Amino acid sequence: MAKKQFIMLENNPEVMNHLAYALGLKPSLAFHDLYSLTEPELLAFIPRPVLALLVIIPMTPTWGEARTAEDKDKTEYEGSGEDEPTIWFKQTIGNACGSIGLVHCLLNGEASKHIETGSTLDQIRIDALPKKMLDRAKVLEDSEVFEKAHAEAAVMGDTKPERNGHVGQHFVAFVKGKDGHLWELEGDRKGPLDRGALKDDEDVLSAAAVEMGLGRLMRIESEKGGDLRFSAIALAESFQ
Repeated sequence: MAKKQFIMLENNPEVMNHLAYALGLKPSLAFHDLYSLTEPELLAFIPRPVLALLVIIPMTPTWGEARTAEDKDKTEYEGSGEDEPTIWFKQTIGNACGSIGLVHCLLNGEASKHIETGSTLDQIRIDALPKKMLDRAKVLEDSEVFEKAHAEAAVMGDTKPERNGHVGQHFVAFVKGKDGHLWELEGDRKGPLDRGALKDDEDVLSAAAVEMGLGRLMRIESEKGGDLRFSAIALAESFQ
């Protein structure tokens, strides 16, 4: 049982943008609703390049089995420091997968260049980067500012906030790391997941990235006739 419990967040731009700006993201970037992964007419509304995808996925038996099988022979993550292609946080706070997913989106790749100096996000990055997995997780766990910002965002959604009990959904972030690879970042796994190399002109919403990332998860579900109620928002240039 996690020591600290948050309220689950909704995965929509209003909530996530509020939280992102409260933590220190510059208004040059914003999250946008993503209505399709393949339809050109709908994708045309999303500014490019897309720097990250924040996805909420039904925690189905099929996905649970796939995650367990993939992690079975892996050891816990030992990475730390500037040389790592991504900064990844183990989730030790109950129901915090949304805000941890947000942090994964904002502190990795090109998005990290849009963080206000001296902000909460900037301080989290400075404090967490040199630390190993559990000490790094404690940076988020001990941050009162992070907890307060999450709580304020949690009451903005359309559904009644729930602190106790899992609602059967989980957040996953997809980012393009410093090494040019697509990374799947989820705090409940044993570490960051390298999904493969992307070309310089391929963002996280490119056909290749979708095939390796979110599309892969959707295939796992569709092959078993599972739950395809995925919800995704895209981090890209702001319309402002």
